[in-house]
Amino acid sequence: MLGSIFTFFIALVVLYILGMLLVIPIKIAWRLIYNGIIGGLTLLLLNLVGGFFGLALPITPLTALLVGFLGVPGVIILLIANYL
Repeated sequence: MLGSIFTFFIALVVLYILGMLLVIPIKIAWRLIYNGIIGGLTLLLLNLVGGFFGLALPITPLTALLVGFLGVPGVIILLIANYL
């Protein structure tokens, strides 16, 4: 009887750990998707509005990757690196 209760609690701890291991990557994935969308929209807006002022960044796989990971700070880094 005591062994069954102990096994039950061990199984609950294992399920909790597995659940946390599955939730953390999902949070990271949502954050990357959010950063990518906001950064991409910022890059698009910069190209649309900045075109009138001579500020434009080409949308390449490298810029898309950097903006996807960093979001708006990635656009700022690209803008600074483009004009150095």
